[in-house]
Amino acid sequence: MPDKELTLVVMPTYNERKNLAAILPLVLAQREGIHALVVDDNSPDGTGELADELAASDERIHVLHRPGKLGLGTAYIAGFKWALEREYEYILEMDSDFSHNPEHISEFLMAAQEYDLVLGSRYLKGSATGAGCWRASTSKLSLQRGIPSRSRPRSGPGVRASRSARSR
Repeated sequence: MPDKELTLVVMPTYNERKNLAAILPLVLAQREGIHALVVDDNSPDGTGELADELAASDERIHVLHRPGKLGLGTAYIAGFKWALEREYEYILEMDSDFSHNPEHISEFLMAAQEYDLVLGSRYLKGSATGAGCWRASTSKLSLQRGIPSRSRPRSGPGVRASRSARSR
């Protein structure tokens, strides 16, 4: 994949100040064309302000401030809309608390060369989970309902790709 193709990693935050300065450089280091969008829900710990400081020193970091704690799902939707309004070729989502390993970004981007949708799960062979019972149950249910039957595992821990009905 050429480095010039822009990729946006949407990273919702709420009280992630202690993680943000550590995870953003790891995300951006994966490939030259990677940008990060921090979607902050008015974190009381100052995450949004730190994100602004980091963005001021690196043009690949962007910040979307939301007025309050509106939820993870709507943060991803807001980030996807933001990306679609711009020239991003690929959009990835990643938690800001290190529950997603930035080192897997390259694997996802390589799989995206062949597939229209690439999903990762802690429940695929070779993956790990430290999640509680509720998160484990909902993640398994999403995995069972969300991946088409023609899917096949890709290389790397926890990466699964799916070919859509339209051919590439």
